[in-house]
Amino acid sequence: QVQLVESGGGLVQPGGSLRLSCTASGSFFRINAMGWYRQAPGKERELVAGTTSGGQINYADFVKGRFTISRDNANNTVYLQMNSLKPEDTAVYYCKADMVVPGGYGPSAARYWGQGTQVTVSS
Repeated sequence: QVQLVESGGGLVQPGGSLRLSCTASGSFFRINAMGWYRQAPGKERELVAGTTSGGQINYADFVKGRFTISRDNANNTVYLQMNSLKPEDTAVYYCKADMVVPGGYGPSAARYWGQGTQVTVSS
């Protein structure tokens, strides 16, 4: 069984910063892509930032220059440093990991999500 545990959300004033972290644990052979998504009330879940095992990184246009994703492969952890936060960044932020895990017929690909962490930007 695989778990993704997130931390670091909270309440921050506009212009402030937060750092989210997500650590994967359990039985898996390899983590391929890891990333962060968010979902605001009444809206669909959307990609914020992603990173591959090869080091490729992509960002949504609305966070470029403000957010930075990084990854600690040794500790199966991905981070999201969020600076210059705006009220419209308020959402539940979810960690996602694409992994290779043990399967009944050998290694298989699987996608896992964290439980979500609330980020609220308000004065």
